[in-house]
Amino acid sequence: MGSYIEPEKVFTLNTGAAIPAFGLGTWQSAPEETIKAVKHAISVGYRHIDTAYFYGNEESIGQALKEVLDEGVVDRKDLFITTKLWCTYHTRVEEALDKSLQSLGLDYVDLYLMHWPIAMNANGNHDTRPMKEDGSRDLDTTRSHVQTYHDMEKLLVSGKVKAIGVANYSVGYLKELLANCSVVPAVCQVELHPRLPQEELVAFCRQHGIHNTAYSPLGSSGAPLISDPVVQALATQKAKPAGNILLNYHVERGCSVLPKSVDPSRIAQNRQLVPLSKSDMLELSAISKDRPKRFLCPDFAGQFGWTDTK
Repeated sequence: MGSYIEPEKVFTLNTGAAIPAFGLGTWQSAPEETIKAVKHAISVGYRHIDTAYFYGNEESIGQALKEVLDEGVVDRKDLFITTKLWCTYHTRVEEALDKSLQSLGLDYVDLYLMHWPIAMNANGNHDTRPMKEDGSRDLDTTRSHVQTYHDMEKLLVSGKVKAIGVANYSVGYLKELLANCSVVPAVCQVELHPRLPQEELVAFCRQHGIHNTAYSPLGSSGAPLISDPVVQALATQKAKPAGNILLNYHVERGCSVLPKSVDPSRIAQNRQLVPLSKSDMLELSAISKDRPKRFLCPDFAGQFGWTDTK
């Protein structure tokens, strides 16, 4: 008999498709580690793999997917693969998607996200990080995120994407997009955790049928939130790892979540469901009241005026 694999919990997108609650995050994973992590994640029940052109690991993920598909470990239709359009490709949306599909070895992705609502110079001095002589990021201020999204909408008829969405959007950017688009984003992927619950954004997305996916659920590199006293107390009370408390905080909110790990035991452990009560959730939400913190805010974000409110 094989080992027990906990059934997959899913949420339903506005397209009618199911997105698994737990996905494997792959940012900053080295190539060989990525291959092993993806293969192991799928073997222990993950069906949601998240990547991006900017991560530079689509080829490694493609190799892992080819191996598990060729071995019959899983059928393609049962996988949910997300990748993202990088800022230097806002004027070349289909070209970017084709490059990602080629690297992934896939005919389609289940979700294609605009990585940031800002364009960078497509003809700059670097494929992903074009810089000006003064050291600032070389942005394309003539290109609106709405224009880029319109080009993403056209991809839906090609069959190369099953759904489209956005990442790193604030309520302001979402309002601007919804006022000018034909297809409501299926997903808005943002940094979420008890120190950055983004309650207004999550409520706005729920109101408009947009699903939220949480990245940096443990507080980004080093998982600083694991040592939070409130999290530790709940972990002790429930006899569960602190990481599982933080990950299930998102599931209880109705959000999918992307724990990143290359450790086999941690990968398996991360997708375990841990019920959290209403009082548990209130305790976790209270963490942000006195100690709110955004862990990921790249240098170019302020350069184009991106804020929590814009």
